[in-house]
Amino acid sequence: MTTTRRTFIAGSVAVAAGAGMPPNRKPTIVLVHGAFADASGWNQVAERLLRDGYPVIAPANPLRGVAGDSAYLAAVLSTLGGPLVLVAHSYGGIVVTNAATGNPNVKALVYVAAFAPDQGDTLIGLQTRFPGSRLDEAALDFRPYGEGFVDGYIRKDVFRPVFAGDLPASTASLMWAGQRPADTRTLGEPSGVPAWRTIPSWYLAARDDRVLPVAAQRFMAQRAGSRLREVGASHVAMISQPAVTAEVVKRAAR
Repeated sequence: MTTTRRTFIAGSVAVAAGAGMPPNRKPTIVLVHGAFADASGWNQVAERLLRDGYPVIAPANPLRGVAGDSAYLAAVLSTLGGPLVLVAHSYGGIVVTNAATGNPNVKALVYVAAFAPDQGDTLIGLQTRFPGSRLDEAALDFRPYGEGFVDGYIRKDVFRPVFAGDLPASTASLMWAGQRPADTRTLGEPSGVPAWRTIPSWYLAARDDRVLPVAAQRFMAQRAGSRLREVGASHVAMISQPAVTAEVVKRAAR
């Protein structure tokens, strides 16, 4: 094993255990992506946070179901020492809302054009509670896998106008090609006890969102008692407005 590799492994273990870290260190920022996306959507936000000295991790969201995805993230969080700030986009909001419940290390939640469910809420119920969403069945391609399971992908012809309308066409085309689908079971799976009942939250609402209507975002932010900020952006506000997104995250972290 090389010296570099030994150093990396030792450093990783120390971070996970919180070993040798000063008690007043900055919180670790955990960036959680949603459906039809991956962790790379956080790159510009992560770059700004890292530059300001925040530890950052952007784990993969399995996108297999609310309970399973939340358990997966909760397991990841259990390996991180010290205070945590969870930041979620879109469906990732449902995941952090459940994964953070009961974890005393989580000091703040940040929702970026994200679902912030109450107990019993479903993704489809929140998405259609107010008019304006263009992400309906006609916008999706369905691809079966396994025994009775189905993944949903956003169709190429609607990906940019529905999901990423304020990004260059070339960027949206790459995002479409590399999108990670969600199991369609996530649409109707109820959420559990929400972490925002006991953890302070912030919400960045995207006024031009055609996936999750801004009226729904405002409703969820008000219900959760979140500190609300709005920005003129599509559903992928963290990509088109990374500076604003990073600023909201840093406010939550402070």
